[in-house]
Amino acid sequence: MPRRLILVLGDQLDCQSAAFDGFDRGCDRVWMAEVAEESTHVWTHKARIAVFLSAMRHFRAALIADRIDVDYTSLTADEPAGPPGRNTNSLADALLGSLAEARAAGQSPDSLIVVEPGEWRVRVALEAAAQQAGIPLEIRIDRHFFSSRDDFAAHAQGRKQLRLEYFYRSLRERHGILMEDGEPAGSQWNFDAENRGAFPKSGPIRGPGRLPAPIRFAPDAITREVISLVNARFASHPGSLDDFDWPVTPDEARAALDDFLTHRLANFGKYQDAIWTGEPWLYHSRLAQAMNMKLLDPRDVVAAAERMWREGQAPLEATEGFIRQVLGWREYVRGIYWHFMPEYEQRNTLAADRPLPAFYWTADTEMNCLKDALGQTLRYGYAHHIQRLMVTGLFALLWGVKPQEVHRWYLAVYVDAVEWVELPNTLGMSQFADGGVMASKPYCASGAYIDRMSNACGGCRFNPKVATGADACPFTTLYWDFLARHEQMLKKNPRMSMQLKNLARKDTAELRTIRRQADGLR
Repeated sequence: MPRRLILVLGDQLDCQSAAFDGFDRGCDRVWMAEVAEESTHVWTHKARIAVFLSAMRHFRAALIADRIDVDYTSLTADEPAGPPGRNTNSLADALLGSLAEARAAGQSPDSLIVVEPGEWRVRVALEAAAQQAGIPLEIRIDRHFFSSRDDFAAHAQGRKQLRLEYFYRSLRERHGILMEDGEPAGSQWNFDAENRGAFPKSGPIRGPGRLPAPIRFAPDAITREVISLVNARFASHPGSLDDFDWPVTPDEARAALDDFLTHRLANFGKYQDAIWTGEPWLYHSRLAQAMNMKLLDPRDVVAAAERMWREGQAPLEATEGFIRQVLGWREYVRGIYWHFMPEYEQRNTLAADRPLPAFYWTADTEMNCLKDALGQTLRYGYAHHIQRLMVTGLFALLWGVKPQEVHRWYLAVYVDAVEWVELPNTLGMSQFADGGVMASKPYCASGAYIDRMSNACGGCRFNPKVATGADACPFTTLYWDFLARHEQMLKKNPRMSMQLKNLARKDTAELRTIRRQADGLR
């Protein structure tokens, strides 16, 4: 009879997690379930579905090999209800079904144990299911992160603003990362100014040691079975699995880390904000998916990156820029999520109310930058952070899309999307829907920014320098319209003063023409 049932969710695939503290093979059991709701509550990309299911099945195999009893519910390609007697509609339904079976067999567990879920919706559902079943649920702190929810709450107490920089510095000091004699390495905390390079007109240079393609992981038998299942059961979902090569085991995740450190970290900093059409990976790590599923420990990632700098294998500005994303930004957005949920999800400071343009699901647009970013998103389930913030996110901001629709799209289409990290990045950083909790100003720009940071504008039929007329870039038209529509609110923000001064140089007639063009676009 199981004494405790250990609930392992799809983004908690770590046998060293707190859920396994005190685990007794003789009387404890692991519970895992594949459920339809996790693929359908947003219209999820096939690659995102596949990466979770494959990693979960590999984790189950590893547990069984370690002589751990696993109660596992699998989705099937053609049976919506899954295995006989098992409900796979939602996690709560699957758990209640399993507990009912155990009760009927006289094997009800004394308690349920789970590590903090990464999504408010899931936590509430599991708590309600446990209460309905009458079995205590113990939620344990997630040791995967450098900081806890309580740590962030303590940091936030009494502060008028919750900026990344100060939280990041405190974590650097607490954990002794990139520190020398109590001071930041290189005598500065942040090398962001050195990490804004664009590629030359010739583009990123390929060749030995320059821009090698990331390591690929050929699907094994488990992954191939999952791909067949997803293609059959979720055939109408967006995306493709033809190029599926994501890491789905801890060994593969570690190989992906080693590959990034060896071949791309040194140039990551300089070119982390650059875009080049037809080059989805550039110098980015592709590690967020592995970390967010707990296949890779962020402490190992940060320590390995710092070691590369100390051994002279990567410059400090590149190393600091990368570590800031893992130790700083990743921890910070999780803190924001749990500090403000559940009301945070409904914020809409700019009162944006338009639907998401249909071409976000098809990439059918004449705008080269969007066509490229959306095309690779639908193909791979991936786009790097500047494509998300300053291409797809920027257009949605300028267009005036309801931020909750933008949030659901990002959660659906990216393989690394888990709500604790995706929601603040979308509502706060990208759409400024939280009114400045995360970002000190809206990340709004015209087509000139994209022209400066990419090669997309060169072959585009739109002119990024023009706001009106037949060849006007929609980004540029919508940028000036955005500033004009929100001028009174933006005047309260000193960081917007330069952009508003530029707006003031436009006369009433020009602004009226811009507004007509923007309305025509919409």
